[in-house]
Amino acid sequence: MDYASHIMVDTPFADTVARVRAALADQGFGVLTEIDVTATMRAKLGHVMEDYLILGACNPPFAHQALDVDRGIGVLLPCNVVVRSTEAGTVVEALNPQVMVTLTGRAELGQVAAEVGRRLSAALAELGEASA
Repeated sequence: MDYASHIMVDTPFADTVARVRAALADQGFGVLTEIDVTATMRAKLGHVMEDYLILGACNPPFAHQALDVDRGIGVLLPCNVVVRSTEAGTVVEALNPQVMVTLTGRAELGQVAAEVGRRLSAALAELGEASA
């Protein structure tokens, strides 16, 4: 099983971040956390790297359903979406929610994971359509 899906877009990093936020919102996700990996590596290690941002996306109704199945599932929430620069363009990667089913062995999470996965895929597809 692939642990993530991704798309490459031709838009600059900052524009892509804004578009990712909008595409996630269109699918019912909010961004709870934002980790600027680039700034952290520079500040803590003096390491210079490409633009790299982790967005912690959450769809509260689906998070609620997953938590009702397994309170410990919180260690796998929210759904991380990475936006990062490469020489070829900007990459957007989203966690495959089926990972939480596989890791926990809780089949009852499958329906929630499938719908969250569908919505994350739709958000990535929206980015690809806008980039074309």
